[in-house]
Amino acid sequence: MTWSIIARDNATGQFGIAVATRFFAVGARVPYIAAGLGAIATQAFVNPYYGIDGVKLLREGLNAHDVLAALLASDDGRESRQVHIMDVGGAIAAHTGRDCVGWCGHIAGNGFSIAGNMLAGADVLAETAKTYIANDSLPFPRRLLAAMRGGEAAGGDKRGKQSAALLIHGEEEWPALDIRADDHADPLGELERLERVSHELWVHFRASMPTRQNPAGNTDRSVIEASIKAAQAR
Repeated sequence: MTWSIIARDNATGQFGIAVATRFFAVGARVPYIAAGLGAIATQAFVNPYYGIDGVKLLREGLNAHDVLAALLASDDGRESRQVHIMDVGGAIAAHTGRDCVGWCGHIAGNGFSIAGNMLAGADVLAETAKTYIANDSLPFPRRLLAAMRGGEAAGGDKRGKQSAALLIHGEEEWPALDIRADDHADPLGELERLERVSHELWVHFRASMPTRQNPAGNTDRSVIEASIKAAQAR
């Protein structure tokens, strides 16, 4: 009931997942990222443990193919599932069960994986890929959203629109960006708006948050305020 793209940004090393569907709150169900290690999208007849257990396996050092094999082996409902995985080495593994609703399938390219089910047709994935490739000059979040817009223009979820999400992680366990439109007439448009809003305050505050390398972060508000003023002056 969904299509999604998993990608890794060459410039920053960030992993990102963008997803859209005609279903409620897709961001709470599909995207999972193990910071610095890989990403998983579980969809169709969603099994949340594909994300929960898959992230754990990535952290234990398994590659995408071994993670997928382990997840499928433990699930008798695998033929109703769709899942795709990318690991830190760039390997991609995907499964579309034979009982997933058509059109369904998955494709992969250099640094990205796309999968979908209950779509208008194969062009949804093809156009998502084409648009992602064509927009390599965009900032990573906007590139992912542009890709999803390309897929939507090709028909998207054949039932229509309801929710969408964008999740991006860098090296930290907390997300660099986590935005969702849970029930909206134009969910991808709402994500585009929220991504723009994130540049007003969030991206400046984010740079001062605690990290594993700097557990205290930066608590000097003047640094954050100076960053905001500099951005506003551009």
